[in-house]
Amino acid sequence: MTTPSAVSLADIDPFDLFDLEAARLDRFLSSLDAEGWARPSRCAGWSVRDVLGHLAGEELYNHACLDGHLDGFLTLIEREGAGGGFDGFNDWCVRRSRELPVEQVLQEWRAQNGETRERMRELGRDGTLQTLSGPYPAGSQTFHYDSEYAAHADDVGAPVPAEEAERRTWWRLAVGLFVLAEQGSKARIEPSAERVLVHADGEDAQLSPADFVDATVGRLPADHPLAPRIRAALRCLA
Repeated sequence: MTTPSAVSLADIDPFDLFDLEAARLDRFLSSLDAEGWARPSRCAGWSVRDVLGHLAGEELYNHACLDGHLDGFLTLIEREGAGGGFDGFNDWCVRRSRELPVEQVLQEWRAQNGETRERMRELGRDGTLQTLSGPYPAGSQTFHYDSEYAAHADDVGAPVPAEEAERRTWWRLAVGLFVLAEQGSKARIEPSAERVLVHADGEDAQLSPADFVDATVGRLPADHPLAPRIRAALRCLA
């Protein structure tokens, strides 16, 4: 069985993961019919098609970071009335995509994301790109993309082969631990092969590795018994 000690981000190529998760999404989305596009996703209020619209629109930001042209990006979203932070921008991306043929949105996302992945790999793990939070290592940013793409693949129901599932859970757990540390989280987390022990905000909990991953990306079901304060402390990637 894979254990937490066997999964270190230092030993993982973030660009390979980005390619893997993008390919998973592309295969699944390319197979959908009208009924599949209209099916609700795990993102509240979004259909599977809306998740694609979000991914396609997000490439505007990704390319602005790579081009060092964030001023132009901010001007665009102001002109389009897409203010209100990333939530407002995401809503605009989804609304915009609903006005276009889904095949066009899929092709747009495929091309733009392909360029993003290629350029991030060219920058390399220690390269730097501009973000709205300031200069940031390309490798670390790509781990954020990896987590997002894996979460959205699960949101739309893209299948994960059994032989990939365990390793995928552990790298996602490792990304969550990295981001919590990066954000200065005071939560104390002790992963083991079967359970993740969490102490946060005066409360303790035990989670399965998969539930811990879902907590970091804000995907735990509403009826999950995890205490709200721990749930809030662990959410770091959504």
